[in-house]
Amino acid sequence: MKRSEINSLMKEATEIFAKYRYLLPPWAYWKPSDWKGRGEEISEIRENMMGWDVTDFGSGNFGRRGLFLFTVRNGNPKRDKKPYAEKIMIVKVNQETPMHFHYSKMEDIINRGGGKLVIQLYNATKDDKLADTPLLVSVDGIRRKVHAGGKVVLEPGESICLEQRCYHSFWAEGAPVLTGEVSMANDDMQDNRFLDNCGRFPAIEEDTEALHLLVSDYALLGGKS
Repeated sequence: MKRSEINSLMKEATEIFAKYRYLLPPWAYWKPSDWKGRGEEISEIRENMMGWDVTDFGSGNFGRRGLFLFTVRNGNPKRDKKPYAEKIMIVKVNQETPMHFHYSKMEDIINRGGGKLVIQLYNATKDDKLADTPLLVSVDGIRRKVHAGGKVVLEPGESICLEQRCYHSFWAEGAPVLTGEVSMANDDMQDNRFLDNCGRFPAIEEDTEALHLLVSDYALLGGKS
C-alpha cells in the first residue's frame, strides 16, 4: 500500500468516527515527530501495539480485501495485568476480511452503526481446516445454531461472540459499518490463523510522509521504550 493511500484512509476514518461520535485518545493524532524523545511513559502503547492499523492482507487491493482498525486499548500477558482489548474498525461494502480464527482470543464483534455486517462462520478441524459441523454462537446473549459456512447478519447495535478456533470472515452490505471489537488481549503477531496464506501487515511504499504512525511503524522509532 502507498503511504498516501493510508493517509487518506486515516482522514476518511476520522470523519466517520466524528459522524458516530466515537472519540479516540489524544495521542491518536500525534504526528510522527511527536513520538520522538518519548520513552517508558508510552511503552504500553508501543509494546501492546495500540493505535492505527491498516491492512490489505497482502492482496494489493484494499477495497476488495482489507480492513481499517484502531486499537484503543490492549493487554499484554508478558508485561502487564490487563487481560482485555478494544478495537474500532471500519468495514467497507463488499470488502472482505479473509477467513481466520484466533488460537487464544475470544471476542465480541459489534455493529456500531452504518450498514449490515455479514459474518461467515466455520468450526476448525484439528488440523486447522474448515469443518462441516454446525456452530452454536451467541448473538447478544441469545444462542443461535449456524450451519457450516452459514452467515450471521448483524444490524446496527447487534453483536456476536466468537470463541477460539471459530473461523470467521466478514464484510459490509448496504453501507460501510463502524465495527467494534471487545476481546481478550490481542496478539496479531502470534494468535491469528488465516485459512489462506496472507500477510497481516502491509508492505508500504513511502511515497509521502506519514500523517500518523501505524502500529507496524513503531519498530522504526528505534530503541525499546
